[in-house]
Amino acid sequence: MFTGLVSGIGTLVERDGARFSIASPFKRKSLEEGASLACDGCCLTLVDVGKGKQGAVFTVEASNETLARTTLGDWQVGRRISLERALTLGDALGGHLVTGHIDGRARIFASAVDGDSVRFVLEAPSDLARLIAPKGAVALNGVSLTVNDVEGLRFGVNIIPYTLSHTTWGDLGPGDLVNLEVDILARYVARLAQHEGRIP
Repeated sequence: MFTGLVSGIGTLVERDGARFSIASPFKRKSLEEGASLACDGCCLTLVDVGKGKQGAVFTVEASNETLARTTLGDWQVGRRISLERALTLGDALGGHLVTGHIDGRARIFASAVDGDSVRFVLEAPSDLARLIAPKGAVALNGVSLTVNDVEGLRFGVNIIPYTLSHTTWGDLGPGDLVNLEVDILARYVARLAQHEGRIP
């Protein structure tokens, strides 16, 4: 379980099919094989942990399901990746509850400066757009964000300067795909309504 608050930025240093090695700013001793780490929002298991030049280098593996639903299939060496460690008991819940189980990909439709922040408009897949509500929460590339507004398949979020500089959102622009996780409560409400025959 995560909160959508990024704790570091890693760099993809090697890829072999569905196996990814990422250089991180975390200390080697702070990561353990078998632990979970959110990489651009995807909850992945550390299958190997080693020491790099500036921090730990860890390796994760992705299933075909993960490759199909996320942006991982497009990752190339050199890509920067937002990282978040899993919650431990007693940690502050600063964002919202995030599972790291990606629902699909959203495409950035537009971006524009909005005061001190940047406003992004994204387009969600039709099956997920109905689960996104104004003033609700979404996780995009692992970052907990508040939805400003929704119009059809499109929804808007604002990203403040701190988030732009402490995540990989500063690298993104129109046309880019991001990992989308809808609010966990929306998933279950929709499932219950469907089960009761209220949603086709």
